[in-house]
Amino acid sequence: MEWRKKKRKGNVRGPREAAGSFEYTFLVTVTLILLAVGVVMVFSASWANAYFGENQDSYYYLKRELFFAALGLFCMFAMAKTDYSRLRKVAPVLMITSLIMLLVVFIPGIGYCAKGACRWVGAGSATFQPSEFAKLAVILYVSTIMYVRPRLLGGIKRFALPVMGLPVLACLFILAEPDMGTTITIVITLAGMLLVGGVRMRDMAALGAGAGVIGLAFVAMAPYRVARFTAFLNPYDDAHGSGFQIIQSLVALGSGGVFGVGIGKSIQKFNYLPEAHTDMVLSIIGEEVGLLGVMAVIIFYGAFAYVGFRIALRSRDLFGKYVAAGITSLLVGQAAVNLCAVTGMMPLTGIPLPIISYGGSSLVVMLASIGILLNIAVNQRSRIAAAPNRKLRAIEGGNSRRGDGRSSRTGPGSRRRVI
Repeated sequence: MEWRKKKRKGNVRGPREAAGSFEYTFLVTVTLILLAVGVVMVFSASWANAYFGENQDSYYYLKRELFFAALGLFCMFAMAKTDYSRLRKVAPVLMITSLIMLLVVFIPGIGYCAKGACRWVGAGSATFQPSEFAKLAVILYVSTIMYVRPRLLGGIKRFALPVMGLPVLACLFILAEPDMGTTITIVITLAGMLLVGGVRMRDMAALGAGAGVIGLAFVAMAPYRVARFTAFLNPYDDAHGSGFQIIQSLVALGSGGVFGVGIGKSIQKFNYLPEAHTDMVLSIIGEEVGLLGVMAVIIFYGAFAYVGFRIALRSRDLFGKYVAAGITSLLVGQAAVNLCAVTGMMPLTGIPLPIISYGGSSLVVMLASIGILLNIAVNQRSRIAAAPNRKLRAIEGGNSRRGDGRSSRTGPGSRRRVI
């Protein structure tokens, strides 16, 4: 009997140890592929601007991108080895810290302004964008509140202030920079988290309508935002003004055709397409690699979305479920907004393509966030493989019927049905 019990325990332990290994390997592979594509395309899209600009160094942006990629990979694998549940204790501190940092950008001498926006802290090339850190802080904070007080999700009146109060305040600070693109990304991220958390669709619709009204009001407050919106409707009405960037983006995509003109042979990067290596890098991909290259990038983001939400939906730990949903919504939502803006399906918002576009703060924070997602995938606390086989279900069912003291509930307030 003792031998049989040990054998049964071994059978149960094996599948759990292997749980999440596929998701872990798959996410690492997709991330490294996107990162490699980003390094190559950032160099291809930026060398002309770097050489003919004030830097006069063709490798300027490549060297910086490689540095931030190495730093981001270090953070990713470090977070992958860190128990994600520890972040729940520091989430409120991170949220308050992000709010303070968002205010610091407005302090002269500390905050750094460029192109009419104050979004950075530091000076020269040594700058950091607090709004990128705020994205991750919002995910961890909202996940913690939803985990500790799950009953708040029962109605919009309950969670409007306790859950959304500080994130909305962060969005207002970011709008004041101004940075509407990051605000849209945070809204999409919160929507994904609330949806996975089981919030009713009518409450989601009410929140969406409110966010839409606020967004339109914010657009109407500034003439340049109104010009961007009207340029989206018909960019050729002001082809040399507000519609110039989107027209050049479409020219780049159309010039590439199906197979592209070849890597390094783009014409639009020679100061025809503004922000070619940052917000509009997908246009350069379309020009140099063609429709096939753009479709490959979309497929990789789609695969990331599938595996990321798979981790979220199968996680038995509610905190891990919410964090995984938030990180996946952040990356995929940001990629979707960038894709729509580059192809003229929505107004330009200044959102970079995650992992691929040039940008130190965005790249490091995004890779660190993916590291948290990797830890959720393989952490025994989340157990994303809910039922590996029938024998395991029978053994666990027998243990629970024998009254071994184990609970099948996933967390506080788990009487409420979650997705």
